[in-house]
Amino acid sequence: MLTLNDIFGQDIAIDMLRRAFAADRLPHAMLFAGPRGVGKASTARALAAVFLCVKPSQQDALPCGKCESCRVMTADNHPDFHVVYRQLIRLDKESSKARDLSIDVVRVYVVHPASLKPVMGNGKVIVVEEAELMNPQAQNAMLKTLEEPIGRALIILLTDAPGLLLPTILSRCQIVRFASLDEQLVERELAKQGVAKTDAAEAAMFSEGSLGLASRWLADGIVERARELVDRIDTLLARKPLGGDLDAWFKKSAELYAEAELKRDDLASKDQATREGLSLYLKLAANHLRRKLVDLTDSEQMERCCAAIDALVRAEANVDGNVNVPLTFQQLTVALERELVGR
Repeated sequence: MLTLNDIFGQDIAIDMLRRAFAADRLPHAMLFAGPRGVGKASTARALAAVFLCVKPSQQDALPCGKCESCRVMTADNHPDFHVVYRQLIRLDKESSKARDLSIDVVRVYVVHPASLKPVMGNGKVIVVEEAELMNPQAQNAMLKTLEEPIGRALIILLTDAPGLLLPTILSRCQIVRFASLDEQLVERELAKQGVAKTDAAEAAMFSEGSLGLASRWLADGIVERARELVDRIDTLLARKPLGGDLDAWFKKSAELYAEAELKRDDLASKDQATREGLSLYLKLAANHLRRKLVDLTDSEQMERCCAAIDALVRAEANVDGNVNVPLTFQQLTVALERELVGR
């Protein structure tokens, strides 16, 4: 069973939760906000375990591990622990192409369970993953539940985009901030999983301190593709022309990204996943140039590097804004070769 002792790299958040639990002042509605893959969902599950435990260690905020609640929590079938996840979007009766959590989903899986008595008698916990997927009507439907839950209840919203939530939701939740993990910590954890040292270091760097993303990107081949992209950017920085078309490389890499997303999530849209892949690789390229910029001393090189970063950022904005993709990458290739190679 996962406990708060198992959460690493989030000392500030965990310390706050421990102190609140020890003082019996744990907020009934919380928003865990932070980057993807840094431990928000794991922390929510660990907090649920101690909240539902019959004989927890109050001071350490740890479950006893022996009571019936702990037993069923370990077996992952606790009747008072509810998780709302994005696959419930498929229950939207209005459209088979729905992309957000509807008011019906929130009423059935949040509002209704929160109104019931706990099955095992020690409270209930409801976790809403990717809370930003709730549409405005769904968010409004849970306001009263957040403000005045019935009985001993804990409602935790998870998000990496708190700005997409209504101010009325934010004002009713205690916000707990989760930070990016230290890259060396991510590298060590990946090494424990048997990942080669070089791969672990690159995955930690590319993911910017997200263990979840680093693990996924290694499995999906994104780290390998990112390595190829970095090599291409370095070739341009050395004022050498590329042997192949950069726009063709982006297209192929984005298609592979979309294939992996579609295998993992049957609700994913191929077009949207492809655009996400393009945005990801553009961001990785820009981040690589930003790291290079720190070590540059020649003013001309710095100016060329900044211009290339601007071109990548503009291309990412175009992709996110549904601008014509082939044209965007044709223009990007020309801009990068002009700024970095001088052609």
